[in-house]
Amino acid sequence: MSPDEKLAQLGLTLPPTPTPAGNYVPFKRDGNIAYLAGQGPRKADGSLHTGKVGADVTVETAYEHAKLVGLQILASAKAAAGGDLSRVEFLKVLGMVNGTPDFGDHPRVINGFSDLMVAVLGDRGRHARSAVGMGSLPMGITVEIEAVIRIHD
Repeated sequence: MSPDEKLAQLGLTLPPTPTPAGNYVPFKRDGNIAYLAGQGPRKADGSLHTGKVGADVTVETAYEHAKLVGLQILASAKAAAGGDLSRVEFLKVLGMVNGTPDFGDHPRVINGFSDLMVAVLGDRGRHARSAVGMGSLPMGITVEIEAVIRIHD
């Protein structure tokens, strides 16, 4: 089953590739490696999910936010791969959580992203990962995730 078929089976659709909020590009290729810019969790209307995980946002809600970012990152990966997700392999992911100073469940939050990658891409979705806490994130978003992928010929 192709990644697009798996997305459909899960009842998920990819959003449009996000427009950068600053002077950068959504992805940068170097041969078969592409670096995907960090993204935050967008709602259907384009606004962002905001808040501090561990205070006004639960781990479960932030997990879903990380999953939303996963869909956005998949859209960027698909664009980087010329429209074919079956060519994409995730190598490294950095997941950042806007948490309270005493919050410690960063990996559980970023699992929303990682679980989606494996569900859609199988073994090519498995990746090395860092899940870290931040004192703040741009515009108060709950999570930000960036990735490095390999694009297979």
